[in-house]
Order: sequence, then structure tokens, then C-alpha cells
Amino acid sequence: MAIVRRPWPWLVVVVLVCVGYWLLSEPGSRLPAAAPPDGKPPASNTKSDAKSDAKPAGPAVPVVAAEARAGDMPVYLSGLGSVTAFNTVTVKSRVDGQLVRIAFEEGQYVKEGDLLAEVDPRPFEVQLTQAEGALARDQALLKDAQLTLVRYRDLFGQHVISRQELDDQVAKAAQYEGAVKADQGVIDNAKLQLVYSRITAPIGGRAGLRLVDVGNVVHANDATGIVVITQLRPITVVFTLPEDVVPRVMQKLDGGERLSVEAYDRTGKRHIATGELLTVDNQIDQQTGTTRLKAVFENADGALFPRQFVNARLLLDVKKDAIIVPAVAIQRGPQGTFVYVVKADETVEVRPVTLGPTTGDDTAVDTGVAASERVVVDGVDKLRPGAAVRVKDENAAPGPTA
Repeated sequence: MAIVRRPWPWLVVVVLVCVGYWLLSEPGSRLPAAAPPDGKPPASNTKSDAKSDAKPAGPAVPVVAAEARAGDMPVYLSGLGSVTAFNTVTVKSRVDGQLVRIAFEEGQYVKEGDLLAEVDPRPFEVQLTQAEGALARDQALLKDAQLTLVRYRDLFGQHVISRQELDDQVAKAAQYEGAVKADQGVIDNAKLQLVYSRITAPIGGRAGLRLVDVGNVVHANDATGIVVITQLRPITVVFTLPEDVVPRVMQKLDGGERLSVEAYDRTGKRHIATGELLTVDNQIDQQTGTTRLKAVFENADGALFPRQFVNARLLLDVKKDAIIVPAVAIQRGPQGTFVYVVKADETVEVRPVTLGPTTGDDTAVDTGVAASERVVVDGVDKLRPGAAVRVKDENAAPGPTA
């Protein structure tokens, strides 16, 4: 005979479990609260509920704050550059001969036309003497030919000589005239060789190391030369900028504006010199997406040296009446840039900001902060919106931020 299972015992268990769960989870539980050991009724939660809306108790976070200020903000474009000599000349001899004199000191600043070296001039003096002798001979022959031509013309008029003899004498006189001109050219060349035997500075600048010593025979086709002169005053700096800023720079140059360029050392902290933008290259490097610019510096103190690495900053514009805050006060998060503003009750508020240009340690803020408001520059790693703070020193140097 089959056994019939009744489902009602399981239904009773399920109902009891549901009732127990409802009693335990209901606010202000239906079950009576257990009495404390001293038999006193439990204290009311009215005070704790009243304090739940007050500022949470806790120590104030020490921070360093700085005051936002209004002022003019320069807009700089920065690029890596290299110092290039305005002119560089390898001085060579233009005649062949033995070097008999060096008239400069290594590292000396020379002027254009100063004597640098001298090649033995005696061979050229001999050539000059020979050319002058040939000229004197041909001049005498020319004079005789011209006198003879005058007589031949008289004789031809008397029908004593033929036309052919007269023409021959005319040609002979012209031949001696050509010889005299050739002799004069030889003399001028010999004088020029004497001038070239004195090697002078073609430009003013700083002489480098001597490349040849006295007693050596120099030639006009020598590759090394005698010395290299580098013009340092003025001097140029060639630097690069992204192609996106080229239209703005060209607009300034085409408008006749003189843009200032500042040169800083490798660290970008020490200012070396101030110059002026000369020109922009006529093409963009497709591999780097940059273009080259050249600036001119007077370099009166010699602070810039050829092939020196510098950080160049081009002053493109000046933003008037900008709100300026320290760059370390700017924080970045998923929602964008923001700052912690210290309110009058010594609590902080998170303030989203829109940034403008950055120069050195300062950043311009377009929106979000007003002048004279205080922003946190150090200690932001422990801050939360509404946290109590204790400003240590608003003039202290800002430290690293989170």
C-alpha cells in the first residue's frame, strides 16, 4: 500500500521562519529590549540624533595656503634650443708659402681686419719686381711704335710708303699697348699676392685654438686652415616649437611686433640672457611636428656659448587682470581640475576651476576662484570636502602635493 506524504508540516516551518525574520528586522523591534544590569531603563537617543547633523568632531588638518591675486600673466611658449654662432669662419691662407708669423693669441677677441698670420712675402716681392721690369720694357717699345706710326702716316701722305706698311705699323703699336696692359695685370696680381701674404681676420669674434704652427708650409687648398673665428656678439639661439603655435607666432611677426625670447640654463631655473625673435623657419619637420625659430642675443657678457643647450621661452602675449594662483594648488581628478578653497570658518571647499596659461610656478585661473581667496598649496593629501583645517603659514614655501 502506497504511503501518502502530507506537505503541511513544511508549510508550518516556513511560516514560523518568516514571522521570526519580520520581528527581528522591524525598526524598534517588536521584542522587548533587555534591561541593563542596574535595572535602569535604556537612555534615550534624542541627543545623539540631534548631534548627527552637526560638524563631525576631529582635529583640524594643518595645511599651507596662499592667496589668489589679480595681475598680468605673461603667456610663454617654451622649447628646447641650442646656441649657434652668428658667423663662423675658418681662416685659410690664399697663397702658398711658409708661415713666418702668428699674430694672435688663442682665445683672443679680434676685430675685422686684424693681422692673424703672415706668409713669407719674398717670393711675391720678386714676382712684383719682374712684372714691373716687363712693364717698363713694353712701355718703351710702345712709345717707339707710336713715334714710328706718326712718321709712317706722314710718309704715306707723301706716297712714299704703301698702305700695307702703314697698317703693319698700326698693328705693331696696338700689340705693344696690349703687352703693357698685360704687364700691368701681372703687377696687380703680384701686389695682391703680397696682400694675401698678410692673413687678416675677415670678421670680428673670438679666435679658437691655433691649427698650424710657425714654420709650416701652408697652401690655399688646405682643409684645416690656420684658426677658426666665431662671432659671439651678437649670437643666435635656434629652438623648436610645436607646429600648432606657428600661426600665432607668424601673426605677431607679420604685424610688426618684436617678440622677446628668454634663455634659461639646462634646469630651466637660471635666467641667462634676453633676446629678440629674428625669424621662423619656412617648413615644418614632419617627423617631430615642430618648426625651428631663431632668436638674436646681444651677449655682451659672453654668457651664451656656441653649441650650448638652453631652454628658450618666447613671450607671445600678456594676459591682463588674470587671477593667479600657485601651480601646486591645482589638483586633478576624474571630474577635471579643482582647488581646495579655505573658507572663513576654517573649512575647505572643493572648487572646480578652468585653467589659463602657466608660467613658472604660477597658473592663471579663468573661472572658479576670485582674488583674495585662499587656496591650499600643501597638505591636500589629507583633505576632504568640508574638513576643518588649520592654516600654518600662508607665506611658507609650498611642498609636494598628492
